[in-house]
Amino acid sequence: MSNSGPTGNIRVMKVFLDFEASSLRKNSYPIEVAWVFQDGRSESHLIAPAPNWTDWDDAAQAIHGLARDTIIADGEAVEAVATRMIEALSGYDLFASAPSWDGKWLSVLLRTAGFSRHELRLRDTDEALRETAADILKSVVPAARIDVEVHAIVTRVMAEDTGNPAHRALPDALAEHARWLSVQAAARRRAAE
Repeated sequence: MSNSGPTGNIRVMKVFLDFEASSLRKNSYPIEVAWVFQDGRSESHLIAPAPNWTDWDDAAQAIHGLARDTIIADGEAVEAVATRMIEALSGYDLFASAPSWDGKWLSVLLRTAGFSRHELRLRDTDEALRETAADILKSVVPAARIDVEVHAIVTRVMAEDTGNPAHRALPDALAEHARWLSVQAAARRRAAE
């Protein structure tokens, strides 16, 4: 879904995505994924391990609270989750707070399901925050001051965010979405001054 801005420029809807995984080791794999569109729509999926996904870390389980038996019993097939992600997320601007880790697990999921790892691409949520603030401020703040103003807004919002990660995909994706909304609101307040 995209919408046209007042100047006719096409703007792609932002989506905030998070994965939980079997561990933080080289052979780790995704066990849960969730995403939240900028308009608040969301989805969450447990992912059953593929046959060759054997890595498991009890310390990671203690953090996210998902037992391997649970994801085996309740998880969806890798192919089904990957297909749903491509259907739902292709053409959107995807953001994650840890794009190197989340990108690794996205790649593992897509490749295991037989898709190119480049079907979907993740960017850092910080980019979404900065881009949104800059877009709002560009008509009221001199170009030479945009970076300073954007940095101040994003820094303030991040400092006010006292929540800890839930280490579950949907709550963490919702938290990223909430930060983006907070930056958007702060930038609009600054633009109205």
